[in-house]
Amino acid sequence: MAKPIVDTEYLKEIDKARRDLRALISSKNCAPIMLRLAWHDAGTYDVNTKTGGPNGSIRNEEEYSHGSNNGLKIALDFCEEIKSKHPKITYADLYQLAGVVAVEVTGGPNIDFVPGRKDSKISPKEGRLPDAKKGVPHLKDIFYRMGLSDKDIIALSGGHTLGRAHPERSGFDGPWTKEPLKFDNSYFVELLKGESEGLLKLPTDIALLDDPEFRHYVELYAKVRWAYFNQMTNINLSFFFIL
Repeated sequence: MAKPIVDTEYLKEIDKARRDLRALISSKNCAPIMLRLAWHDAGTYDVNTKTGGPNGSIRNEEEYSHGSNNGLKIALDFCEEIKSKHPKITYADLYQLAGVVAVEVTGGPNIDFVPGRKDSKISPKEGRLPDAKKGVPHLKDIFYRMGLSDKDIIALSGGHTLGRAHPERSGFDGPWTKEPLKFDNSYFVELLKGESEGLLKLPTDIALLDDPEFRHYVELYAKVRWAYFNQMTNINLSFFFIL
């Protein structure tokens, strides 16, 4: 994919914003919700119509009010603190940069962030993000619409290694891993263990073990952390960079 042309001044602002995001995310321990913001802005993409995707539209009340985005106003407000210092940066770039920094700050892979996304005020209709209560056919319908593979589906699901579910936002409660502020492959390890006291497993999590292809990647990423980190890097360099 060709990189967009951004000027030197814009790149300098990106570097400054990255430093400010590192400080903010570290001080507020908000990496999980920042990663969720990046994913939810990007996850509306439709490869067939070329609509949705990481274009900053989640800042619209119409979109952040969607049920699947409950609680994300917190992350949007955090990003406004950074945006006020670096107004040249698009919201689309800022939200994805926040996700990249969230992964890095919590011990995940260093991701080569490529700026140049454009903002949009057009929000897609509700229903483009996964429903945690559904199974394999639903997951494939949602993620294939984004142009993603089975390997990508599992890698993105592994983002649950960070954070926890909140009942007032999703109806579910609890963390997926024992260290919800550490980005590693624990999500897959815990998923294969089965029921673990105090740890959450959504219907969409359990579904990853029901499909042979899905399970293959769960087992791979549980065993080989670098394989998981490598795939997360590949996704961020492709799917999260849609113009």
